[in-house]
Amino acid sequence: MLKLHEKSGDDTVALMADIGRRARAAARPLAIATTAAKNAALAAMAEAIVARKQDILDANAIDVLNGEQSGLSASFMDRLKLDPARIRAMADGIREIAGLKDPIGDIIAAWERPNGLHIERVRTPLGVVGVIYESRPNVTADAGALCLKAGNPVILRGGSDSLNSSSAIHACLVEGLKAAGLPEDAIQLVPTTDRAAVGEMLKGLGGNLDVIIPRGGKSLVGRVQSEARVPVFAHLEGICHLYIDRSAELDMAVRIAVNAKMRRTGVCGAAETLLVDRAIATIHLVPILDALRAAGCEIHADAEVLKVFFDAKPATDADWVTEYLDAIIAVKLVDGIGGAIDHIETFSSHHTEAIVAEDSTAVERFFNEIDSAILLHNASTQFADGGEFGMGAEIGIATGKMHARGPVGVEQLTSFKYRVRGSGQVRP
Repeated sequence: MLKLHEKSGDDTVALMADIGRRARAAARPLAIATTAAKNAALAAMAEAIVARKQDILDANAIDVLNGEQSGLSASFMDRLKLDPARIRAMADGIREIAGLKDPIGDIIAAWERPNGLHIERVRTPLGVVGVIYESRPNVTADAGALCLKAGNPVILRGGSDSLNSSSAIHACLVEGLKAAGLPEDAIQLVPTTDRAAVGEMLKGLGGNLDVIIPRGGKSLVGRVQSEARVPVFAHLEGICHLYIDRSAELDMAVRIAVNAKMRRTGVCGAAETLLVDRAIATIHLVPILDALRAAGCEIHADAEVLKVFFDAKPATDADWVTEYLDAIIAVKLVDGIGGAIDHIETFSSHHTEAIVAEDSTAVERFFNEIDSAILLHNASTQFADGGEFGMGAEIGIATGKMHARGPVGVEQLTSFKYRVRGSGQVRP
């Protein structure tokens, strides 16, 4: 298992500088690695995770005990805990990534110029990727595997709460790299809980870091965005909305609402606000809220909703901008699709929104007028996940508009270059 370093100050600066240099040294051989070699490494990683399941569970038990003693929230603990099913899912996710088309060398576009030049736009690795994340040890596997498939060395800085789990998973990834003859430094886990390590990554590790991806709470993402000297794939909080249109089929609306909120309340794709068309308040509202309450959800309702559903708490202005990551949902009546769009565009974090409707005109307005990374029709917001998109896994959901948006998978972890072929042309 990874040897932990508890020293701080100058020792951390030197440690991070060395990690950056080793990652940069791994960049070139990884960029030219064959698809077969990368896939062999991924297959070996998946096998190692299955073989070392008990080691991972034992390490995770230490993190869980520490988390309980530290008083971590229920949603935080849900993200931290591993079990045999989640470990199998990690291994399966890596295998799915191995089965994806290798993006490196893919010709995105090609055209001929009148002077005979043939121009191609071709996918290339981004370079050295830094991933800073909290509580989710599975990100270690997802990020390591995705970056490898895209030809990028990656430096992983997990949260102190999950370091034992992440270290056990990382050992499996290194085993896979060794088995395929790829540089072991292609996937590195920062072996210290010193917060100065994050500061060094935000500075760019002496020019050795090309992009940073934060995966965590609002405070972490805010710090990364304000202090980073390298490009950032923004992942803001998931204030996700579910709108029930007047044309919605009731049973479907109930089923989707319960799943969107309660399947896993601690994920960024969990619905946090439920909007219901005022025109169907007497028909749809109470059955949906009854189902949510039966599932254990606490309802924070606006004044109109309270008049017909008494088992709720009054909503405040803060409810419309809160990512609960818990069994709580804010509920509001709106004036049709126009009212829903106005509310979402005012309060959304532009992560994921969903509409339940049979009216195609309402659906098209929803899709055309809402500017969020993921929009769904007649489906749960919990599908906001790279694995569910067929990407094998994801590093996160990017909510910014530059380079990557939505699930960040292998294609989003690439850049491109131009190849220009001539036959002796000179410019007049």
